[in-house]
Amino acid sequence: MTLRVGIAGATGYSGVELVRLLSHHPRVQIVLVGADSQAGQPLDRVHPHLSGLTGLQAQTLTAEQLAAECDVVFTALPHGHAMALAGPILSARRTLVDLGADFRLRDPETFTAWYRQPHTAPQLLDQAVYGLPELFRDRIPGRRLIANPGCYPTSCALAAAPLLREKLVRTRGIVFDSKSGVSGAGRGLALGVHYAEVNESFKAYSIAGTHRHTPEIEQTLGDLAGLPITVSFTPHLVPMTRGILTTAYFDLERDLTTEQAVELFRDAYAHEPFIRVRPVGDLPATKHVTGSNRCDLGVQVDARTGKVVVISVIDNLVKGAAGQAVQNMNLALGLPETMGLESANPLFP
Repeated sequence: MTLRVGIAGATGYSGVELVRLLSHHPRVQIVLVGADSQAGQPLDRVHPHLSGLTGLQAQTLTAEQLAAECDVVFTALPHGHAMALAGPILSARRTLVDLGADFRLRDPETFTAWYRQPHTAPQLLDQAVYGLPELFRDRIPGRRLIANPGCYPTSCALAAAPLLREKLVRTRGIVFDSKSGVSGAGRGLALGVHYAEVNESFKAYSIAGTHRHTPEIEQTLGDLAGLPITVSFTPHLVPMTRGILTTAYFDLERDLTTEQAVELFRDAYAHEPFIRVRPVGDLPATKHVTGSNRCDLGVQVDARTGKVVVISVIDNLVKGAAGQAVQNMNLALGLPETMGLESANPLFP
């Protein structure tokens, strides 16, 4: 059966990545693409690189229209918008994959505190599943509301999971030092991401626990460890288009060699189609995963300080957004997990 798919927010960076990936998915037909500001324009005029892939026009979409015409809906919208669309879509028994933050946090008061607006659909939070397949795969099949993880939390959680699950590191003092390309800020105009502001510069932002992804990271790591966790998370803006590199620091609970740590990660992710654990001494770079749904991990133990350092790299628009969303759709609907993503191999140079 062909799945009829609608994409709300199809002209943003994550939305257009969904169009690119789903255009090659053998079980998908994209039937609706939404974009209020470009309504009425052909999508391949807004994004010429899509020429020949779609003849659809961007339009203003309603929840009722999406529910009536689609089997699966992807919302690639700013926070606060998906919760307004979700009710009718779920009532029609459609599958909704939200690439925004609306259903990632289980506590609506936590959402309000970090996103500065009330959660208008708290009754739906119990229906949502946090869609990080490598860590919570068994929760996703059959679910109709999937909260696609944020890009930073994806890179952090995949770096931490094997260590926390085996209780090899302390749960206090975890540090995530993350660098992201400019596309992570979205396609909207903002002074801070103008070329002249970003080029030949490098800066930290939202430091000291003020970034909105912080509670999502802590919620996910708390689920892995089985107890509340507080982390230090510092994001940086790098003058490149795509990619996230996270350097994660953990204090060891017992002695561990680099060889043992690498083997631990290889065992943990041995059957994961989109994760590659690098050999001892081989650390990944963002260019190694650009354009793909992969996460590459490098692990090194610092015996002098009693720490283990993990390098995690992803493409923020693919594994950090659209690719993971397709992966979640596949799992939710019982399709092969890699379907539509096999051809999204890394680009180099």
